[in-house]
Amino acid sequence: MRPMAIREILTAPDPQLRQASKPVERVDDEIRTLMDDMLETMYKAPGIGLAAIQVGVPLRVLVLDLAEEGAEREPRFFVNPEILDASEELTVYEEGCLSVPEFFEEVERPSRCRVSYLDYDGKPQVIDAEGLLATCLQHEMDHLEGVLFIDHLSRLKRERIIKKLKKDQRIAAE
Repeated sequence: MRPMAIREILTAPDPQLRQASKPVERVDDEIRTLMDDMLETMYKAPGIGLAAIQVGVPLRVLVLDLAEEGAEREPRFFVNPEILDASEELTVYEEGCLSVPEFFEEVERPSRCRVSYLDYDGKPQVIDAEGLLATCLQHEMDHLEGVLFIDHLSRLKRERIIKKLKKDQRIAAE
């Protein structure tokens, strides 16, 4: 077994984050290696979800782990996830994103959703998600379409965040 690798997380306004990801043809060792690396990268960041595009790989792959800090890890793997159904009832969560570091804003999304996907072994699965899991799945699935959580905010808030991120990147590059 090869050691897992920490990959670089792209940050807004990197144009790669705006591209739509392609479906995975089949879950093989290459995809499992990607998922393992993504999980390790997410844990180190630290975060609770990561989409492949955030590490520069435009494939429809996400990893999540919503275990409480200090609790045993509960990694989840989603390949080619698709929302089959979403509730009309909405919930507001304060969201953040590893690709939009240090910004947290309230976002309204369906409180429940049913998602089909392939698991780590490539087996078809369906999950009924609610609460934080539903929010995280929808947040990460947005990435697969090139959408960031800040796109759910007002134009003014979004522009302010992007301006600050660009400034921080300029300062870091100096």
